[in-house]
Amino acid sequence: MPKLPIDPASLIDTSHYPLGSPHDTRYQKSLTVTRTQLERDGCAVIPDFLSPLGLSWLLTEAEERRKSAYFSAITKTNVYFSADDASLAEDHPQRIFLERTNGFITSDCYDDSSASRVLYNWQALINFIQDCLGKDQLYIYEDPVSDMIVNVLKPGSQFNWHFDTNEFTITMLLKSAVSGGHFEYVPNLRNANDECYDEVRAVLSGDTQRVACLPLSPGDLQLFLGRFSLHRVTKNTGLSDRLLLIMSFAEKPGMIGSVERTRELYGKVTEKHLEAQTQRVRADGLMD
Repeated sequence: MPKLPIDPASLIDTSHYPLGSPHDTRYQKSLTVTRTQLERDGCAVIPDFLSPLGLSWLLTEAEERRKSAYFSAITKTNVYFSADDASLAEDHPQRIFLERTNGFITSDCYDDSSASRVLYNWQALINFIQDCLGKDQLYIYEDPVSDMIVNVLKPGSQFNWHFDTNEFTITMLLKSAVSGGHFEYVPNLRNANDECYDEVRAVLSGDTQRVACLPLSPGDLQLFLGRFSLHRVTKNTGLSDRLLLIMSFAEKPGMIGSVERTRELYGKVTEKHLEAQTQRVRADGLMD
């Protein structure tokens, strides 16, 4: 890998995606295509966003930290990562628990000098994501454990149906599964004012009418409205890991994952999580 300091622009294919030049016709074209996909599907893919150097560097960093990935002893979760509630009907989505066996390389495994974090903190990238989403202001997700993580899908593992804490998630596929490990989602299954439990229950019961499968290649950038769209990664049936870099942003400052969700997914919580529990910052009243 090249020596530090890292130029974040070198990690991106700036010949097609000139971040930092918002008036460039290539930049504007990317915005138009991405916004159209997001409005139509709740999901957008920008192909070959990472440069060959960027993909190689970020993948190397993830593989170097692979041994630190946390795999929870709890392998059954509902779509909200919440506890069971015996007061609800047995077929209520909160009471339907599915297999989750993926792991995570948490953000505290990356120091500020890592290429992954330099890219995550790069203002030109934040501005580009902000423009793609049509947001006035984006903030770095302030969770000290999960602001920037790598989802590790080892052979035989899967990530069950779930919703995200934040409205949108930014991912970069670093390594695909040889077979399986497909990203599936149901766009806009719930909204900020309605959990839409009946619709969620239908999907969990096997209804695939609204389920879409999104093909991804290493180096692609994906923007996804995961707060409202139910999604999962199917079982990795290959013989090597699937590695996905996840970068989280928020419309409000101070957003942090709940204690229960953070402990279950990442195996640890910090004092910051405990403090934030009393002043929960969310843009809606939905379950996490």
